[in-house]
Parts: sequence; structure tokens; C-alpha cells
Amino acid sequence: MNRPSYVTDDRLRHFISEAIREDVGDGDHSTMASVPANMIRRAHLIIKDDCILAGVDLALEIFRYSDKDLKIDVLKKDGEFVKKGDIAFEVVGSARSILTMERFVLNCMQRMSGIATYAHDTVKLVEGTTTKILDTRKTTPNFRMCEKWAVYIGGAQNHRFGLYDMIMLKDNHNDYAGGITASVTSTVKYLKEKGKEMMIDVETRNLEEVKEALATNAVDIIMLDNMSLDEMAEAVKLIGGKVKTEASGGITKEAVKAIAAVGVDYISSGAIIYAAPVKDMSLKAF
Repeated sequence: MNRPSYVTDDRLRHFISEAIREDVGDGDHSTMASVPANMIRRAHLIIKDDCILAGVDLALEIFRYSDKDLKIDVLKKDGEFVKKGDIAFEVVGSARSILTMERFVLNCMQRMSGIATYAHDTVKLVEGTTTKILDTRKTTPNFRMCEKWAVYIGGAQNHRFGLYDMIMLKDNHNDYAGGITASVTSTVKYLKEKGKEMMIDVETRNLEEVKEALATNAVDIIMLDNMSLDEMAEAVKLIGGKVKTEASGGITKEAVKAIAAVGVDYISSGAIIYAAPVKDMSLKAF
């Protein structure tokens, strides 16, 4: 599976090096104390929960960063549906290297596979509609790349990666600025002065704010935040395809089918990441 554009070599190296620094410190003393330096062994990663597999590509990068002499035989790829008892990959090489990276690899893969599975299941619920499922910035600090990567593997779409790649005017922005009109007007002026071209997504809380956002003729997406199904349906009708529509606010997997039926273009959900349960796996010597 191709990597999304934000999964760069630089980001991978930074993430892996910082995680190893946090976990290993001045050495894996348990391993160094008990396992000979020249011991060569093998291990395989066992799936213990049915899931959409995610994090294999990352695991390869972690092992290679740790020890370029480790040999990995991939048996299941990212995005595949795997069942309890399946073997995702086998790794052969320094027993010390395998042991030291074991928990780091498992932490990433278990979390990412949980998110990928939740994303996959959510997307399946809106099949047959034109609505796209998006994630949000409600991610774990310093783990955003991996969490959004897992969403991508699961078949949902990534919303903005950070604060720098899209304008999103939330309720607090608009309230501080003096209203949606003032907020959008100031934003358009700012982008022109900075020579930036960025999409503008504006949050609205009621139909009056929807009308105000639409009247600016300057936004790309109108976010319908915490609205009832009837309110969303009215907003979609009012907008009439002039801009994209995004349902947001307290979105759960159980709610997406009914929301998609209203006709919104996007449903953004933080739960796709923070509510996803981890999937059980283990790395075992054999």
C-alpha cells in the first residue's frame, strides 16, 4: 500500500529515534544482562484479534532503523483483513535487537490496527452514499502521523494534518473575531497578504450562521456542528451544493448512516481515532 504524503522519511526517522530514546534510554539492560550479544534468533508476530492490519510498514522501518541486519519476511500487508492466529511477519537476526524493539513495534501496530479497523467499519456504514468519512486533529501528541496513517489504511480520509495546511474557523475563532463575517473577511485579507492559497472551512452552530457563512462567498466548506438531523437536512438544502458540507460534533460510528442520508459531503469524527480499541498481538520467539 502506498504511503500518504505526510509519511516522509524525515518524519519517520524523527518519530522512531525519539521513541527509542524514550524507551531505551542508556540501554535495554534486561536484554543485555540476559541474552548473549552474538545470539541469532527468530520471532513472528501473531494476530490475536480479527482486524484490519496496520503498522507493518512502520514495523519494518523500526526494525531496520534499530538493526539493518535484521531480516523480515512479510506475510500479511497493511490494509489486509487478518484473523486470530494469522502470522503477520517473521523477523530473523540479533536476539537483542528483536527484544529491544518488541514493545515499540507492538504498541504501534496494536494501536494502528485498532484505528484502521474502526475506520474501515465506519466507512462500510456509509457505502452507497456520496459521503466521505474524515478524521480530525484529536490525536495523541507526537503520534499523529501514525494515527492518521492508520485511518488512511482503513479506507477513511484524512482531514487537515495540522494547523498549517488548511484554514478552519471554529466557534471560538468566530466569537473572538466578532462573528463569522468578520472572521472570514479577516482570513481572506490575511491569505492575500501572505500569498497563501488555503481552503477555508467555517464552523456553524445554527441555520442563521449557515446563511452568514454562505453570504461571504469566500468559504469552501461549511461545517454543521452538533446539529440535529433535521437542522442538517435544512442546512444542506439551504447551501444547495454551492460549497461542501461537513457534519461534525459528537459523531459516533452508530450515527454516521443516518447523517450520511441527510446528504452531507463529509462526516468528520474524532472518535475514529480516540474511540478505536487496540487490537491484541504478540511477538513470539519460535
